[in-house]
Amino acid sequence: MNRITVHPDICHGKPVVRNMRYPVSMILELLAGGMTTEEIIEDYPALEKEDIAACLSFAAQLSDVKSISKLIAA
Repeated sequence: MNRITVHPDICHGKPVVRNMRYPVSMILELLAGGMTTEEIIEDYPALEKEDIAACLSFAAQLSDVKSISKLIAA
């Protein structure tokens, strides 16, 4: 998880990959849109397979909630 970093001066403090200006949300949107890891790396050669995996792991941890009803009520 050390590949996902947060710094107030980089992308307004959003989680990014290795202090680069690649927001985790962008990587997740590319994957959700159907791009493969290989296609993302081809378009963004500074990224590595482990970076993509770290984004997915980060998203999985964020989605680990005890009860969805608490989120809907909020």
